[in-house]
Amino acid sequence: MNTINWRLGVLCLILIVFPSIWSQAQTGKSSGYHVLKTVTLGGEGGWDYLTVDSEARRVYISRSTHVMVVDADTGAVVGDIPGTAGVHGIAIAPEFNRGFTSNGRTSSVTIFDLKTLKVLGQVGVGKNPDAIIYDTATKRVFSFNGASSDTTAIDAKTGTVAGTIALGGKPEFATSDEKGHVYVNIEDKSEVVALNSKKLAVENRWPLAPGEEPTGMAIDRQHRRLFIGCSNKLMAIVNIDNGHVLTTLPSGEGVDANGFDPERALAFGSNGEGNLTVVHEDTPDKFSVLENVPTQRGARTMAVDPKTHNVFVVTANFGPAPAATADRPRPRPGMVPGTFTLLIIGK
Repeated sequence: MNTINWRLGVLCLILIVFPSIWSQAQTGKSSGYHVLKTVTLGGEGGWDYLTVDSEARRVYISRSTHVMVVDADTGAVVGDIPGTAGVHGIAIAPEFNRGFTSNGRTSSVTIFDLKTLKVLGQVGVGKNPDAIIYDTATKRVFSFNGASSDTTAIDAKTGTVAGTIALGGKPEFATSDEKGHVYVNIEDKSEVVALNSKKLAVENRWPLAPGEEPTGMAIDRQHRRLFIGCSNKLMAIVNIDNGHVLTTLPSGEGVDANGFDPERALAFGSNGEGNLTVVHEDTPDKFSVLENVPTQRGARTMAVDPKTHNVFVVTANFGPAPAATADRPRPRPGMVPGTFTLLIIGK
């Protein structure tokens, strides 16, 4: 009897303390990914999206009112882009030596020089721009505007607005196939909208059921697959030739971003509960969860470096949540000053 209790105790300890081991036991596989380096960056402001400039070896991190620029190899802070109130995302167009930030509070996009980080100008867009991407096929930057439920297309070379497309719902993240199409999650409709980025028109609307409230999105351009993080702890995988949901896989809780490494055929989902879901593309139609790699609570946005295959996530330590009010029934806990941290994950 004591032997049985001891064995049960060990099993419970494994399930509670070592979730990654349990994940590997279930799948029979391991990704080999783990936290390689932890860098305390500190500084003021919350955060949202990260963007990697793999060639220039820089990581751009949005920080509420400014953008922190970090060396992708050392984690050292190498610069800062000020005056981006309510910044959410960063897009880069290396061929024009330009970067672009989506500024939610001012409903604008800041244009900056990639080499000097000097601000070159501002462009007015729709209300509360969130995600922002660069489409190489059209040489246009697209800001996805949450409050006005539309997207603004900007000529990356001239900085002029090329047009606006109504999306019919609240956009979250987006990506491009680099062949004339852009895909964007519509969070409140649980669907994907496919855009013709040349004609600036909606071509298709695809339901994501059983996936709900999609946030992050990544793409396998070779095999034409989308990897979409959904709030109901699923990763939906979509065929962009017909919009069909090929499958859904279990993911962590609180996902906010996804990434894809084409060389290793791996898709990632960063989860606020404190882990990174790693999915292997076994074939273009078969996918398997390798494991949930432990990270740190709050690390829900990410970027993948295709050169080193490393994954970058950011988070901080948090204090107690403030008391709930009628205006804020679920207030978020405040960040402990000086604890903003970059985690570099790899093999």
